[in-house]
Amino acid sequence: MEPPVNTPRPPTVYPALSREYDADFKVDPQYKASLPDLQNGPASLIVGANVLIQHVGISNFRLPIRYQTRDGGEITLETSVTGTVSLEADRKGINMSRIMRSFYAHADKEFSLDVLQTALDDYKDDLDSMDARIQMRFSYPVRVDSLRSGLSGWQYYDIALELIEHQGQRRRIMHVDYVYSSTCPCSLELSEHARESRGRLATPHSQRSVARISVEMKGHDRLWFEDMIELCRAAVPTETQVMVKREDEQAFAELNASNPIFVEDAVRSFAEKLIADSRIGDFRVIASHQESLHSHDAVSMLVNGPTFAQDSLDPTTFASLLHRS
Repeated sequence: MEPPVNTPRPPTVYPALSREYDADFKVDPQYKASLPDLQNGPASLIVGANVLIQHVGISNFRLPIRYQTRDGGEITLETSVTGTVSLEADRKGINMSRIMRSFYAHADKEFSLDVLQTALDDYKDDLDSMDARIQMRFSYPVRVDSLRSGLSGWQYYDIALELIEHQGQRRRIMHVDYVYSSTCPCSLELSEHARESRGRLATPHSQRSVARISVEMKGHDRLWFEDMIELCRAAVPTETQVMVKREDEQAFAELNASNPIFVEDAVRSFAEKLIADSRIGDFRVIASHQESLHSHDAVSMLVNGPTFAQDSLDPTTFASLLHRS
């Protein structure tokens, strides 16, 4: 039998299409109903494995948000928002713009965790999802005095707030990046040994270091951003400085010599203060001492409680602990 001959089909004839944008076109309900919506299509349209997706949504959409300060004031900060929901195995996808619309509906209100919870309720209901998460990242300014000169300047703290709903349980999380100087205790002793035994001038090595403190907020008493910053300073007082004259530089050298610290010491010092605060439940402390002696960093992680427990780490976990000036 001869193979069938593939007869070319005549090309489809399309009408002449206008290249001009129709600024006067109005969308009526009938036209809107006719628009295709593949994301809400049937399960037969699913590409790949028909399995649950734990998180799907949008990341890093930005808008100004008002935050309350501990002294009763408020401040408006550019905020990066990430919003995700879970997606059941038999659903094709979500309309991601709904996450933005849900959040914008509350963005003009004074910030509180209640507003965050309302936004999460909205987009969880809109998207008919079991689990959901909102994270807001911003840089929080605090006026900081110099050590001795009487000057002051603005220190900025990278902070993120998360509201997570998983299996019907909600958790409130705060992340704070704290930048400090770490003087190596071993190097300090070796420097003093060179001075005493051989009359040689020597200086210990110290370096800019970063700790990321993540805490679950518990109870009804509010944990302010300023509270977390002060907790970090109490644990490791060698915070990097903003405004510095010669007397401040000398004071900072003395402060570092009074508080030499290994990376293991740092995470335990933070943990001691976190454990003592009744407003804090589970927590995680990650520290990176970005060595001036070695070509690599000294790092440590301390986890308390199941919320932040993990066996596998994101490959960029420690690399992300950078001071973004």
